[in-house]
Amino acid sequence: MDGLKPGDPRYLKRRVKVCSLDVHPTEKALVVHYEVEATILGELGDPMVGERKECQKIVRLRSLNANTDTSSLARKVVEECRLIHPSKLREVEQLLFYLQNRKQSNDNQEKKHISPRDFKPYTGVELDEEASIGSIDEYIELLYEDIQDKIRGATLIFQLARNPDNLEELIQNETVLGALARVLREDWKQSVDLATTIIYVFFCFSSFSQFHGLVTHFKIGALCMNIIEHELKRYDLWQDELQKKKKNQNLKKEHEKSLRKYQSLLIKQEQLLRVALCLLLNLAEDTRTELKMRNRNIVHMLVRLLDREDGDLLLMVVSFLKKLSIFLENKNDMAETLAVEKLAQLVPCEHEELLSTTLRLLLNLSFDTSLRSQMVRASFVPKLSSLLGKSARMCILYHISMDDRFKSMFADTDCIPQLMKMVFDRGEEKIDVELISLCINLAANKSNAQVMCEGTGLKMLMKRAVKLKDVLVMKMIRNLSQHNGPTKSLFLDHVGDLAAQISEQEAEEFVIECLGTLANLTIPDLDWELVLKEYNLVPYLKNRLKPGSAEDDLILEVVIMIGTVSTDDSCAAMLAKSGIIPALIVLLNEAPAYLIDLMHDNNAEIRKVCDNTLDIIAECDEEWRNKIRTEKFRWYNGQWLEMVENRQMDETGEPFLYGEDGESFGNRDLLERPDLFYSPGAEGFKDPWGLGDTNDGSIFNQQSLAE
Repeated sequence: MDGLKPGDPRYLKRRVKVCSLDVHPTEKALVVHYEVEATILGELGDPMVGERKECQKIVRLRSLNANTDTSSLARKVVEECRLIHPSKLREVEQLLFYLQNRKQSNDNQEKKHISPRDFKPYTGVELDEEASIGSIDEYIELLYEDIQDKIRGATLIFQLARNPDNLEELIQNETVLGALARVLREDWKQSVDLATTIIYVFFCFSSFSQFHGLVTHFKIGALCMNIIEHELKRYDLWQDELQKKKKNQNLKKEHEKSLRKYQSLLIKQEQLLRVALCLLLNLAEDTRTELKMRNRNIVHMLVRLLDREDGDLLLMVVSFLKKLSIFLENKNDMAETLAVEKLAQLVPCEHEELLSTTLRLLLNLSFDTSLRSQMVRASFVPKLSSLLGKSARMCILYHISMDDRFKSMFADTDCIPQLMKMVFDRGEEKIDVELISLCINLAANKSNAQVMCEGTGLKMLMKRAVKLKDVLVMKMIRNLSQHNGPTKSLFLDHVGDLAAQISEQEAEEFVIECLGTLANLTIPDLDWELVLKEYNLVPYLKNRLKPGSAEDDLILEVVIMIGTVSTDDSCAAMLAKSGIIPALIVLLNEAPAYLIDLMHDNNAEIRKVCDNTLDIIAECDEEWRNKIRTEKFRWYNGQWLEMVENRQMDETGEPFLYGEDGESFGNRDLLERPDLFYSPGAEGFKDPWGLGDTNDGSIFNQQSLAE
């Protein structure tokens, strides 16, 4: 190089020594192992500092096949690869012959994944020359020249980085990545091609987890966030300018010219955005890094990009959103930015991979009630109804169908006929759980039920359920049977089939659904007395009322069934003679204890029903009133009582086990301890049910610490 002289640190003497040749373990390629010895010479030309580094070069043989002339190919390899001495020709030929006859193992095939080689080249990275790892220093020098030379140098380095075998060697060169990061930081606004190419290089490293720390070290992720934000602003400015010129008739020609320029700029911008997002998506593998992106509004940026038309960019945007959507904060950001409305533009679309990824993102979002409402407003029910067949689509519709407000919307689409066809097409094979679950939900709506039962719908469902003892199909039938009107009347033809399933030989879960279906059939024309006698159901019903004879769900259905058939006077008389009434009374006596257990259930509605029912029981029975009051007292003041016990233990150094007279409380109820009943002014005590009435009739009115 010009300007170098002895004594200059850059005055180097390099020597390359080839050590060995070998075949690549998985690819059709030769591996050249060599050593590079670099020596810094002093002013007199004497070696001052020396360093030796082991390297390797991969020589890929894409044209090698069963018909290749290995001798000719060996000569070509030796001629073109300067690292291989002509004396190695015979060895090269033998290695090629081995590769030609080596069997390819399926285990050695590369896994399909997004890699740098999958990216389509664009005009900014196409060069006539082929990069060489041995010329890396020359490429680095280009990064210190003008913009065009920087683009050329970065492009040549990118060619090297696309080959994973070169990444380790590039890392060993401390200058190259630092120079690329510096150029990107200083010049990214000057050239989209330059910024895109350099980010491509770092993307190659980000494709491997072990290099993430290296990419983070140079703050490439933060720089990509800045670039994306800047490009979004540029896009908005372009749009505003085009709109102004479009509205002005005097600028029509200028508008057409600007439009052509805009389209050219847009292609390059979207390529830049795509590779920047690919890099960020790889780095987001670390949740801490992902959180930093979220704090910089990555979700808002991605949602804005959903308006673009480039399929590859949209695929990357949706893939990124899908990954982010598993966290609550990101999901809330998507709700705030109305991402669902923009995703509606992508369903349906011809880009199969984009459609599939979009549906998986929507599936993640459909777990949220408010986002499901947005999906309904964006007409996703008819959209997805026309795309039935894939699991993700079915699951989204299932989530929507969970809300009673939206069930009726399915009746106005062709969704239900398609679902019924899919059920019947399964024959005797097991129905996919997503399919039958959606059908069960939809059957709970009257309009949907009418569509399902049209023609031979109900008959075919009954045939499958009874023949295969299909519990889920019977659950669907049970939902169909709950609707008054013409749908319920259709069940008259199937009462016998249902009653025949009520026996101890059938599986309990299947019997539960059959009983539930029969219990729903409040049809005036149905002769329940005949049904009970013909199928001998009374003994079965009576036996199932015995405590512990069956699971609670089955006992409940038996009770409901008895209530339904008792609307028939003759049936009521027959049941009374059978001795069922005493069994019901015994069962009823167990109800308060069961309700007390559920009084503190996590479900607010269950707690409400239990409280109301227990209040009714307390009004009717003195003994149960005292038990219920005691239990409520125990619950509301449990924390306060625990505090009192702990205080006693702290004061005495041992558990408080004796009363003032030395009497043990070990066998007495805690609530009967006189030391716990303070005066009306006692702090922290609450007794809303009068358990601790004072002599003057007042009750303790201080709030418990448990409140």
